[in-house]
Amino acid sequence: MTTPMSITQVFAPGHETVLRVEDRASGLIGFIAVHSTTLGPAAGGLRMRPYETEADAIEDVLRLSRGMTYKNAAAGLPLGGGKAVIMGDPKLLKTPALLHAFARAINTLEGRYWTAEDMGMTPTDMATLAEVTQYVAGLPNGEFASGDPSPITARGIFQSIQTTARHRFGDADLTGKTVAVQGLGHVGAHLCDMLHNAGAKLIVADIDEARVAKAVATYNAIAADPVGILGAEADILAPCAIGAILNEATIATLKVAAVCGGANNQLATEEDGARLHTRGILYAPDFVANAGGIINVATEILSIQDRAAFVDEKLATLDETLTQILTRAKQRDRSPNDVATEIVDEKLVPKAA
Repeated sequence: MTTPMSITQVFAPGHETVLRVEDRASGLIGFIAVHSTTLGPAAGGLRMRPYETEADAIEDVLRLSRGMTYKNAAAGLPLGGGKAVIMGDPKLLKTPALLHAFARAINTLEGRYWTAEDMGMTPTDMATLAEVTQYVAGLPNGEFASGDPSPITARGIFQSIQTTARHRFGDADLTGKTVAVQGLGHVGAHLCDMLHNAGAKLIVADIDEARVAKAVATYNAIAADPVGILGAEADILAPCAIGAILNEATIATLKVAAVCGGANNQLATEEDGARLHTRGILYAPDFVANAGGIINVATEILSIQDRAAFVDEKLATLDETLTQILTRAKQRDRSPNDVATEIVDEKLVPKAA
């Protein structure tokens, strides 16, 4: 006899809903976190990682879902913030049965949460989820299919790097500037291509040595250790791998003038934004810089007919938001992260009836 799937509530102050999902038949253990639906249905990707403990998975999904609320608001999207995680190595444990079980859990939220591709997932996996739930985007096929969001994510980060350079160096031109890119996955690889074409010099790092070798050969980049790159001498650091890499210890070792990248939750704590500011390192808040992917996915959730025009419009909105953040931060001598949170909080205040 098959044990039925178990869905239980997890108490998490500040979040609307957090669900623990377990399906013993498929080996599924995961979490869905809905942080806010103030601006619309919560939207955010599904990632699968070999978390060591459930506590680690919960911590990640809570931080990521809150980040999605701020990311969607910063991009001017009528969407709230949510995220989902599955525990386990996607190369070993991901199966159609596991994804179908998770899709059934998504259905219990009745449209309050829309999922999409994230770490450990592919557009093909999204199609597998779509066999069971309609609340999924980032599909490879269909009338409004948006596919792999990585190119648009990278485009938004590149745009943000240019804006950050303009504020830090007085010019958005990246010719001759050295950018240290940590993480050469789909987003990092696309970003390196854009930076190289813009005339930037690259220092690259990734846990996958083949990716590093390819970047070195393609862009004449300098290879670095995935951790050591945080201390590399460069103009700009672009973290595009895991989060929480900017902390009291690593910030003290940075040899860059600015940080702008694609990784989610780059700051280990809110205080680390102030630490960067104290050191004179200009930080582009990650939930603004990396919002291109959710903009791309939003075209599917919102059934946008002219996807290209919508993406262009929202990327322009994103750039305006970052410009406003960096300008206000300079005027008030404050951390851009604090200012960004302040500006987005203004957007999240419910409108009076």
